[in-house]
Amino acid sequence: MRREASIIGGIRNNAQALAVAESGIAMAKMMLLNTDPNKRWRADGSIYEISSASAKVRVRLLSETGKIDINKADQALLQGLMAHAPVEEEQQTKLVNAILDWRDKDDLVRIEGAEKKEYKNAGLTYQPGNKPFQSIEELQLVLGMNESVFKWIEPLVTIYSGQPQVTVQLAAKEVLQTIPGIDTGLLDSYIAARLESAINNLPVPPFPSSSGQNNAAGQNNVLTLVSEALLEDESSAVISAVIKRTEETEVAPFQVLKWEHVTANDASLFTEAMNELLVKQYAEPEFNN
Repeated sequence: MRREASIIGGIRNNAQALAVAESGIAMAKMMLLNTDPNKRWRADGSIYEISSASAKVRVRLLSETGKIDINKADQALLQGLMAHAPVEEEQQTKLVNAILDWRDKDDLVRIEGAEKKEYKNAGLTYQPGNKPFQSIEELQLVLGMNESVFKWIEPLVTIYSGQPQVTVQLAAKEVLQTIPGIDTGLLDSYIAARLESAINNLPVPPFPSSSGQNNAAGQNNVLTLVSEALLEDESSAVISAVIKRTEETEVAPFQVLKWEHVTANDASLFTEAMNELLVKQYAEPEFNN
């Protein structure tokens, strides 16, 4: 009986944690609609925390224009991404060209790339799509892609940006440090300045112009929200949602493009590293006034 009670209690707590995580998504949507752009929650990898008597929830917001679009990025940008991935150097160019061959319309194989013949020779029963990627998960089908590389690049890439470059003002540090030509010596100071501006409700500072990077704000219409709930008994739950702003501002301001209950979370929002990205901490009553 004790074991059964423990199991039932665990299920109840997990369900409660999931409900709290869902409330974090709802709160983030509300804060994204703030009419004051300087008080609006930032979608540049920033984290916000809401506390109640029995739980805490942290939400991290990431703009898709602050990621690398695998359908639009050029070879140099993809090469910069792979240069930081957990993959042998001689495999990096092969993966980049295999990605480019997958998304282009023709059957012409690039040097060290992969088209129909290469997939067949590898014993695979499918061939490259020869069209834009329809999902990030489709990357797993690319010749040479393995689980460890995919898991590493998954949070850094998108299919929703629609632009060949990354909007640096909306990019998280882990994306910025993969971009060719970025002065890595400026990264920490820029991230600190950007965080300070969010804390003090000030405009987002531009990235140092000497870097030659794109400071344009872009269309911040599609975002990823990651909400993690932590209960008093250490029960937790994580939800990841991709949402898109709509024109129905009052009725349905956001369309959900993807909703996922993350069961294997390797990057908790409640870590020392994530504490450095924490912009504001709220008590739950602040949202009820």
